Amino acid sequence: MSEYLTTTRFSAGVWMFGRFLDRYATDGYGPAVSMIEAIRIAASVGGIESLDLNYPFWDDDATTAEVQRVLGETGIRTLAITPEIYTREFRAGAFTNPSPKLRSRAIDVIARATEVAFELGADYMKIWPGQDGFDYPLQADPRRLWELSVEGIKKIAESSPEMPFAIEYKPKEPRTHMFFSDAARTLLAIEDIGLDNVGVLLDFGHSLYAGESPAAAADLCLSRGRLIDIDLNDNFRGWDDDMTVGSVHFMETLEFLLTLKRAGWDKPWKLDQFPFREDPVDAARSSIRMLSSMLRLLDRIDLDALAAARESQDALAAQKLAHDILFGGVEGSQW
Repeated sequence: MSEYLTTTRFSAGVWMFGRFLDRYATDGYGPAVSMIEAIRIAASVGGIESLDLNYPFWDDDATTAEVQRVLGETGIRTLAITPEIYTREFRAGAFTNPSPKLRSRAIDVIARATEVAFELGADYMKIWPGQDGFDYPLQADPRRLWELSVEGIKKIAESSPEMPFAIEYKPKEPRTHMFFSDAARTLLAIEDIGLDNVGVLLDFGHSLYAGESPAAAADLCLSRGRLIDIDLNDNFRGWDDDMTVGSVHFMETLEFLLTLKRAGWDKPWKLDQFPFREDPVDAARSSIRMLSSMLRLLDRIDLDALAAARESQDALAAQKLAHDILFGGVEGSQW
């Protein structure tokens, strides 16, 4: 492992070391994996210092004490807890469910998950209300969905003011229209929530999928002091493919990393991938190698020249600076 790899910190969602299903391969793309096994697989990657853990701990009935024990054995810490408020039970929504009973049930799941987050020393709670929203025209009153979402997030965040809550936005899937769909909409909702401990989890692939510039979305969240964490992956913009970092949108990934570095980002670079047909350990290592290389490249970019190119909005001059650090040693690069 290179020196740069050992000095750069990485984290991951534990789900990328689990079992993958889709609506076709409902029997899974591999054997069932328990949470305990997934943590051990993550540890075998090398370089992953922390994990975002689902709660409940999948279907293996692992206790918090058992998870804490295996984390201690592997030297991995808990970065975040993601409560499962997007499963079949909440197919009609969590915060926006038309049933008051199920809305209350979602709050209870998050409350218990928050207790676990404190027990495991997590940095924050990640909230991904994947079933909140609507599918058909006329199905729901947009204003009512807004009220329910703001009210739900406010209730959970008020109950634990010392715990940060990061809302992960995404335009669609599983709903055709998810409520927290892009950076601006999420920030507006956070403004209405009005609490200091609520912010954004910016997933690079979700930002692409939403038609955003991930770098611009990150800058928007940073400018309001609301960016709690990021997820790194890639896709073809038409779906949340959760591919390895930089495999498709290399230049936009480079710009995204530059935006964070210039803002003084000092948190682990977090992977969120679904390697359906690839070995998850190899996929994680591929992303870590790519991230390490890209961050090393960014150490060489002429920031003053980039600032000048941006001030004049000179696209080709800015692109050339990136080309120079990428292809500076290639014959003919003087052009």
